[in-house]
Amino acid sequence: MSGGVYTGGRSGARGAHMTDTHAPTADADLRGRPGAGALLAEQMNEAGGRREKRRDVRPLGRLLPYALRHKGHMAMAGLWLILSTAASLSLTAAARGAIDNGFQNGGAQLNLWFMLLGANALFLGLATAVRYYFVTKTGERVVADLRKGLFDRILTLDPSFYAKMRTGEVLSRLTTDIALVETLMTTSVSYALRNFLTLIGGVALLFVVSPKLTGLVMLIVPLLIVPLFLFGRRVRKLTVATQDRFANAVGFAGESVDAIETVQAFGRVRGATQRFGDAVEAAFGSSLIRMRARALMTAMIIVVMFGGVTLVLWLGAQDVIAGRMSPGALLQFVLLSVFAAGAVGALGESWGDVQKAAGAMERIDELMRSQPSIAAPEQPRALPSPPVGEVSMSGVHFSYPGRPDLPALKGFSLTVRPGETVALVGPSGAGKSTVFRLLLRFYDPQSGLVSVDGVDVRDADPVEVRNRYAWVSQEAPLFSGSANENIRFGREDASEDDVRAAAEEAQALGFIEALPEKFDTPLGERGKSLSGGQRQRLAIARALVRDAPILLLDEATSALDAENERLVQAALDQAMETRTTLVIAHRLATVLRADRIVVMEDGKVVEEGSHHALIALGGLYARLAELQFRAD
Repeated sequence: MSGGVYTGGRSGARGAHMTDTHAPTADADLRGRPGAGALLAEQMNEAGGRREKRRDVRPLGRLLPYALRHKGHMAMAGLWLILSTAASLSLTAAARGAIDNGFQNGGAQLNLWFMLLGANALFLGLATAVRYYFVTKTGERVVADLRKGLFDRILTLDPSFYAKMRTGEVLSRLTTDIALVETLMTTSVSYALRNFLTLIGGVALLFVVSPKLTGLVMLIVPLLIVPLFLFGRRVRKLTVATQDRFANAVGFAGESVDAIETVQAFGRVRGATQRFGDAVEAAFGSSLIRMRARALMTAMIIVVMFGGVTLVLWLGAQDVIAGRMSPGALLQFVLLSVFAAGAVGALGESWGDVQKAAGAMERIDELMRSQPSIAAPEQPRALPSPPVGEVSMSGVHFSYPGRPDLPALKGFSLTVRPGETVALVGPSGAGKSTVFRLLLRFYDPQSGLVSVDGVDVRDADPVEVRNRYAWVSQEAPLFSGSANENIRFGREDASEDDVRAAAEEAQALGFIEALPEKFDTPLGERGKSLSGGQRQRLAIARALVRDAPILLLDEATSALDAENERLVQAALDQAMETRTTLVIAHRLATVLRADRIVVMEDGKVVEEGSHHALIALGGLYARLAELQFRAD
């Protein structure tokens, strides 16, 4: 699929109403899947540098296994890193030679020294380019491997994991946190190592050139560190305050845009604009305070730095006049001091990137270390081939994670024979959708047995178990690709004829053929360019093309109008003839032709039989039927 991964929750009040109350609630879905406003605010926070910094950089060691897969490129990157640093420092020696020796004998050797200087610069450019290539290539390769590994792990985690962690948080780790690690691996590491080598080599050469002047420079360093330490902490706090205020403004703006129709319908445009303006002004006020503090800090550093440099140069000039130092040596000392000072400043910036990446890597590693609670056993038992098409649940007790005191199923038992159509009906919260979740092995019951084709699903590979089912949920989640891609999502190797036949069987061919590019027309994010009924029919086509022996229909026609419901129901009736089918329906008119109707209440089977037998029984089903048919 070329489209993005679906992350939407249930749609509005209808989704919350139609879902079992024992299942994850609509509120939980909304918390797990923030709207564009909340996600935008979170991303703006992160983009502004609000990612957690860690003094402990050990989490970055978890990148080592990925890096060691590319030892050759790492070795080449390290070699050219050393060569480029050496070439950079050699410029100072060449410049010294040109000054001290180039003007002797009427400048006879001047051209030679400047040729050496030019050759050095040429080699420096070549070494820097090669270093950049290998460092960047290695970093990008490591990050690509990390990104693939993380996404692979995300897709293996089961719904119980996502009940505890927001989907927006997971996506944030896949995007923003990975981006921080990418910056470190492709830019900051090379930058930091080069400047570290430059600092070590530069200081060593400074002591060789003039130990006295180097000692004076070392005395100036603490005078630079003190204002950096004192004002730096103040500036960081003010930066955080500014970002918090700006994030609040962005978050409110995102919520307002998400609910633009509500804002306009209630006449709140002016109020929303005023509130956003106040938030922006508050952020601007915080920025002014931060800018004043930073300006003062910058002034102090410049005064101390250039005052100290002036003093050192004056002393060096005195040594040149007294003959204790050559002019070339003084030039070399100045150049080396500039290199070393620049390296110190650059290392400070790089250390911030390292800390951010360490915090990001810890969050990434938390996902990488997460283990799905639903996994294949070491020696999975194979399901029978060809498929039988039988499902069974016996004495199943189940509570959703975190809610052990609210069991969704209480001793539930059901067997559906091959080719049989069974309808599950009952009030909201009876546990109907939970039955589907256990059959698909999104969860395992606390006790009892769930089997498909006579095999306990816990003894089989979950992928093989799910391959026995074609599932149509009431939400009809689609992807941002084309109709062709969405239908083929049910079976990747489906031919064009298979896709077209499934669309026709689901009564979707008509509106697909009317699209500008027919089956290849992009449908937009989550298929938003289609109506609810059209999305539902595409979801049904996706299930039909799967050609699985067991069909699970969770309110499959709930989003259709009466005419399309009749047409799609006829198509589903045809598909049911060759498949074992379980149907969840609140509209009882859609299950009248079921072989059996199982009535559920409070997680248990309370009635079972045909429509007429259940009506004659005068129980829960009869009351539900009376209410619905009277309303109709």
